[in-house]
Amino acid sequence: MESRRSSAGQNSPGLIASLGALAKHGIGLFLSRLELAAIELGELRDNLAKLLLLGALGIVALLFAIGSWTALIVVLAWETMGWKILLLVALLYSMATLAILLYARARLIRNALSLPATMSELRNDRDALL
Repeated sequence: MESRRSSAGQNSPGLIASLGALAKHGIGLFLSRLELAAIELGELRDNLAKLLLLGALGIVALLFAIGSWTALIVVLAWETMGWKILLLVALLYSMATLAILLYARARLIRNALSLPATMSELRNDRDALL
């Protein structure tokens, strides 16, 4: 009887070994997902830095252009409209600012800065484990 138990114990890995293998594979899965997230975050950081630099340069150029065109319009219309031209320009700039802020808010609501591949893999892992 004891010979049967000893031979059966040698052929099957046992509960402790199975749990150890499961933990090892779970840690490996976690590390691979962590690496994927790190790669995507690095790409996101690089793209965001480039976008911010281009945006800053664009804003500087736009401000110079807007200032120049505004000065020209005010000088040309001052004789006929007086101070009212300044009111019109201020209203126009205020409406443009509001439109830009609403557009930026809509883009943030749509999750423009999400991590699609990482989130997809995490969903797949969750579905496979449950």
